[in-house]
Amino acid sequence: MNATTTRRTLLTCAAACALALPAIGHAQAPIVIKFSHVVAPDTPKGKGAQRFKELAEQRTGGRVKVEVYPNSQLYKDKEELEALQLGSVQMLAPSLAKFGPLGVREFEVFDLPFIFKDQAAFRAVTEGPVGAELFRKLEPKGILGLGYWDNGFHIMSANKPLHVVADFKGLKMRIQSSKVLDAQMRALGAIPQVMAFSELYAALQSGVVDGTEGVPSNFYTQKIFEVQKHITLSNHGHLAYAVIVNKKFWDGLPADIRTTLAGAMKDATTYANAIAATENADALEKIRASGKTTLYTPTAAELTEWKKALMPVHKEMEGRVGKATIETVYKAAGFVAPK
Repeated sequence: MNATTTRRTLLTCAAACALALPAIGHAQAPIVIKFSHVVAPDTPKGKGAQRFKELAEQRTGGRVKVEVYPNSQLYKDKEELEALQLGSVQMLAPSLAKFGPLGVREFEVFDLPFIFKDQAAFRAVTEGPVGAELFRKLEPKGILGLGYWDNGFHIMSANKPLHVVADFKGLKMRIQSSKVLDAQMRALGAIPQVMAFSELYAALQSGVVDGTEGVPSNFYTQKIFEVQKHITLSNHGHLAYAVIVNKKFWDGLPADIRTTLAGAMKDATTYANAIAATENADALEKIRASGKTTLYTPTAAELTEWKKALMPVHKEMEGRVGKATIETVYKAAGFVAPK
């Protein structure tokens, strides 16, 4: 029996126990929801997960217990979706880029560079019919979408200044597993490197990769700024998460519990989205105050050059993401292609 088979066997055994919980649940034995994620507790995602835990336990009168596992304590990026599908965990909040490798490529529309001009444009997509339709595409995979959590715009970092497109040439840049992000880095002349988030700090510190992209709150809480000399406030991409649950587990819950948890998630989503901008702004100020890295704001001319280099990725990805999906998101977000 190889390692992969062993791991799947263990996950399946855990799944059998986890999915049985709603059926045997009673007053003395609360229904347990394991909520796993890969970032620190003191990030917008981490705080959102904690808020859901508090609301769910309070509103169900203790009939539900939510166990939150941050910082990849249970599963890394590549493992967590399989664990959810098998029922080893009941709830996740992966970044939207994770659904492309799962086979739901339409979600990769969120990775397209410069597609959202601001947070309002992002929420016009996720909080409307487009967001609901995308969630429906997850159901055949045994996954139910409960909410979209916004975490703001991406910045770029490296141990050299990243001002113009030529600065990226030959750099090994860490990305999530996304064909869109792969194409983005190649369009800039960089070499994309897929890597688990939990491994990023050590990889940057040792020089396995030269740089990365991400949001300020993650740069600060994971101490990425300590091993990167330069950060560019490019706002070229957007990071968001989908809070998802194992569909079989969710459907097996008592109806009143399901309704209460949905309400708790709605309020936790409002909270997580409300703190994202503030948390990222605070993180940038703490990074600036540390004096360990430089923060650079691109000029209008430099951003125009970035956009000119990256816009062909939109066209290139039509065959993968779907031209209709891209155009639908353009319309909902009010996207206007740069001239």
